[in-house]
Amino acid sequence: MTPDDIRLVRHHFAALSGQEEAFSAAFYGHLFALAPDLRAYFPRDMTDQGRKLMAVLHFAMAHLDRAETLAPAVIALGARHAEYGVRPDQFAPVGAALLQVLEQWLGAAFDARARQVWTSLYGALADLMRQGLLSAAPRAARLAKAAP
Repeated sequence: MTPDDIRLVRHHFAALSGQEEAFSAAFYGHLFALAPDLRAYFPRDMTDQGRKLMAVLHFAMAHLDRAETLAPAVIALGARHAEYGVRPDQFAPVGAALLQVLEQWLGAAFDARARQVWTSLYGALADLMRQGLLSAAPRAARLAKAAP
């Protein structure tokens, strides 16, 4: 990402300040509409999950210009998702839901350039998560087989 790209996504994310709970609820609403099968991965009460989502996004925004910090954290997050049984193909609806909710919340500010930058950012983060997911998947499968 270029410095201008980083400034753009940080500016967009800052616009959500104070609205994190509503934003995360809108995100998960879009996600479950796009991929209803993903609902089974989450608890009934999504309050804590929404906080986790926003914490991850805050961390990512703070470290966009520090790949040496961001990449290992995102890979580790992907590895943790292997324990939940997440599959690599399930990242696509997450990205689509994110773009939908950003467009909804940002309105005209979510123009073609913004869409391209956010799409690229999500793609890069999802690729890192897939790395972690795939590296941890064999271990998660062994643990699941060993469980009584």
